[in-house]
Amino acid sequence: MDNLNLISNFAEFKELKNIDKATMIGVLEDVFRHALQKQYETDENFDVIINPEKGDLEIWRNREVVEDGAVENPNCQIAVSEVKAIDPTYEIGDEYADQVNFAQFGRRTVLSLRQNLASRILDLEKAALYEKYSEKVGEIVTGEVYQVWKREVLILDDDENELLLPKSEQIPNDFYRKGDTIKAIVKSVEMNNNQPRIILSRTAPQFLERLFEQEVPEIFDGLITIKKIVRIPGERAKVAVESYDDRIDPVGACVGMKGSRIYSVVKELRNENIDVVNYTANTSLLIQRSLNPAKISSITLDEEKKTASVYLKPDQVSLAIGKGGLNIRLSKMLTGYDIDVYREVEEEDVALTEFSDEIEGWIIEALRNAGCDTAKSVLELPVEEIAARADLEVEQAQKVVEILQAEFEE
Repeated sequence: MDNLNLISNFAEFKELKNIDKATMIGVLEDVFRHALQKQYETDENFDVIINPEKGDLEIWRNREVVEDGAVENPNCQIAVSEVKAIDPTYEIGDEYADQVNFAQFGRRTVLSLRQNLASRILDLEKAALYEKYSEKVGEIVTGEVYQVWKREVLILDDDENELLLPKSEQIPNDFYRKGDTIKAIVKSVEMNNNQPRIILSRTAPQFLERLFEQEVPEIFDGLITIKKIVRIPGERAKVAVESYDDRIDPVGACVGMKGSRIYSVVKELRNENIDVVNYTANTSLLIQRSLNPAKISSITLDEEKKTASVYLKPDQVSLAIGKGGLNIRLSKMLTGYDIDVYREVEEEDVALTEFSDEIEGWIIEALRNAGCDTAKSVLELPVEEIAARADLEVEQAQKVVEILQAEFEE
């Protein structure tokens, strides 16, 4: 095993893992000097010369030329007769340098040296990987799906570093096969048993924010600011934006001409619906915008309790609540207020709370949570739907209908 052979493998390793030359040279020299200390008890009179470009290494030992019979330490001194047999020009007191061959170390020493070198370079690579991705937390990375497991997906980046996308950080509609290209943000980086563990996320609000930065130049340039993002991944999201330039419409800029900008974001998020809202410090107005497309008649705020009572026309209630209650849930998350939705009571209609002496309180509350605040809003629905919405027995729903109908028959 010669010098060139030993070092060339690690020159290739360096190239693959992008370890800088100065660090690589330092590690190589340190490892070989450690081997010299074990072999000769000192490395002070050795020169270690490394050429990382060619991938070769030389070790030279420097010894003082002394009189025959005066050699006390053969590692630091050499007899003049021995030197003159090689080069007659040497005299006593000169310094003689000879190259050290790995064959002199012995097989076990060379094997130990190789293992130590490999271990040091791998540790160096782990530290470099940890540092590299620690600086990328919150940024988007692109990788290729290498392995799909039940609880997580293994992804390789351009340098074939391993990244993990846990099931909890995947959009519910995500489906991957080996070889697929995937985008995600770096959520966290941690050291686990001296091994960097890089966690990605596609459900974090920051992922949506980075996607907007990529698609909307005004956000990237700082002309439009994203004030807050709330998401129910794979279903719906609301993004509050603000512009410091009156000439720029922040909502229009984010959506783009005919939805061209937001389309790319929606596609990446597996058709997640995105509502872009013009941010305002006026809480009432922000709540009104967040409940879009519903048109609100009036709002009553309790700033101490952080609650809002929103009154709408009967045909607007379902729009405010949204499919599966998503719209109102996201509005609460965006504004920080607990929002209660009420139907405007028309003169000929009667609020459900007026029937508290005939209908149990929990049933009235269940009906209100289902978007039915008045007698007529309940009577507009079939008995089966009333039962389904309020989680009642059909007989209970029928009884409620009879009580409400009696009010109008009088």
